[in-house]
Amino acid sequence: MNDVIIVGAGPAGLTAAITCAHKGLKVLVIDEYMIPGGRLLGQLYEQPDGTWWNGIKESEKLYQQVKDLGVCINLGTSVSNIVKEKEKWTVYTDRGVYVTKHLLLATGAAEAPAPVPGWTLPGVMSVGAAQVMTNVHRVKPGKRGVIIGINVLSSAIAMELKLAGIDIACLALPHHNKITNGHGQPRKVFESLLHVAHMAPSPLVKFGSKLIVNDFMKELGIAFYPNRGFKMWGIPIQLKKAVIEIFGEKEVEGVVIASINKEGEVIKGTEEKIEVDFVCISGGLYPLAELAALTGCPFRYIEELGGYIPLHNEKMETPLEGLYVAGNITGIEGAKVAAAQGKVAGLTIAKKVTENVDEEEINEAVQKVKETRENAYIQFHPEIQKGREKVYKEFEKYIDSRLHTAKITV
Repeated sequence: MNDVIIVGAGPAGLTAAITCAHKGLKVLVIDEYMIPGGRLLGQLYEQPDGTWWNGIKESEKLYQQVKDLGVCINLGTSVSNIVKEKEKWTVYTDRGVYVTKHLLLATGAAEAPAPVPGWTLPGVMSVGAAQVMTNVHRVKPGKRGVIIGINVLSSAIAMELKLAGIDIACLALPHHNKITNGHGQPRKVFESLLHVAHMAPSPLVKFGSKLIVNDFMKELGIAFYPNRGFKMWGIPIQLKKAVIEIFGEKEVEGVVIASINKEGEVIKGTEEKIEVDFVCISGGLYPLAELAALTGCPFRYIEELGGYIPLHNEKMETPLEGLYVAGNITGIEGAKVAAAQGKVAGLTIAKKVTENVDEEEINEAVQKVKETRENAYIQFHPEIQKGREKVYKEFEKYIDSRLHTAKITV
């Protein structure tokens, strides 16, 4: 029996595995993909100090450490069910059944692309799929494309596609409706775009974003935003235009784009066609937490963290004994934060199994997560710390309510 089973071989899962192995634990890592690294694999961007963050190389470093430490890693393995039997977790996979007292779920995040008329045509994909095709498999998704959805994720990937020599005609909003909601409203998108303005190569954009500090300035910002859009990395960011249709006979041939008002409603008579051979749709990311739901772990909806989150504390413990979470399953953040959380989870688990970990070491790792978050180059949600505080309070309330119920029962 393994001391710990980790589901997910992304930055959180691999770092947790390394941490546990260093403490002498027997570790099994399970991941359904054939290459370890998770969302790290597609990442490639320039950091503030001028160095490049290469996700593939970072993944290789982590994987090499895992192998050197003798950690067992089962790639290409899907988990179908998780059951708690007495003090043990039983994990059912397509390669066998595994048992442990300590189970870490580091399953990451998934995309939530919003449907657009014509989105079933060949050549339409999620923006993350285009990232993986380009950065991992070295295959261009097309020669010229449009990205539907303006957010932190699509902005970062647009830059990566541009670096690969792919022509991006523009980033535009989706047509505003009940599904796209705030993603199709220029003002809300404008606010989120301020959080990636520091990535822009234009000094004007960087400086101007710092002046927009209140609601009045935001209203002015969107009112005077150019109809042709600002360019970032030579790509027009179209906050006042939305893609209302993707067209083509047997594959993508182009999109219909139209001007919109500040509420996101289409201004009739402004429709125009743009010829492209591929389209990316970006609706942002949400925590991939289905396996946590199988365990019976309680959830809370925390908008600032990207969706429904398994309850957990700063030590990455859930209310269920022997169940832990780390990485984007706990809220949408970058790879460096996920790795820092993985170390916390690994130390927390190791403390339960061995005496080689003291509380101070865990506290230092928790503090490192906070520092990494504060210094993160890319912030997927503007009020991430507020979301973290919410989920920790909900965790304490849940634990207190269980203790109260137990006292009444006794």
